[in-house]
Amino acid sequence: WVCPSSNQFLSRTMSLHTWVNATALEDNGWGEIIGCVNPQSWAAVGIGLSIGLSVVGAAWGILLTGGSLVGASVKAPRIRSKNLISIIFCEAVAIYGVIMSIILISKYGTGGDADVMSCNDLTTEMYFAGFGIFWSGVTVGLSNLACGVCVGITGSGCALAHAQQESMFVKMLIVEIFGSALGLFGVIVGIIMSTDAAFP
Repeated sequence: WVCPSSNQFLSRTMSLHTWVNATALEDNGWGEIIGCVNPQSWAAVGIGLSIGLSVVGAAWGILLTGGSLVGASVKAPRIRSKNLISIIFCEAVAIYGVIMSIILISKYGTGGDADVMSCNDLTTEMYFAGFGIFWSGVTVGLSNLACGVCVGITGSGCALAHAQQESMFVKMLIVEIFGSALGLFGVIVGIIMSTDAAFP
């Protein structure tokens, strides 16, 4: 077996796939490949990241606050019912991601345009919609990931403080509410980013 030259490799690859122009690929390199990724693929990744990172954030928060809640309730059983609110706040983070994914999937379209046969057929509107949905999903996913960790750590501290002193619960609950609002801010920004992003 003889290793083919780059030109032979490109010609063989492009004979199978006419999506990317071989000359443009030689001139632009990886930029041509990334630029010719179908915008609906970017949108699909954004939608997946929106719900996926939100669920990871919620699970991480429940992991952090649940261990402290269970451990502290061994010595102070009275904290069990009140501190379940921390688990609910963490779960709300995942719900934010589900809601945003539903909003973004409504902008996704029918799954492709039959008239688009090559990279040159992609329009500016398609790129705008694809990248708009992608970055909207990334924004929501990362903000909910950070929000879940924030609420989880705060809820853990709330459970431990409440076990030591009854009056600390309401004060810590206010901190949790403000931490949970961060995820809601991410959803609002994601909605604004994707307002005009819809496939033609």
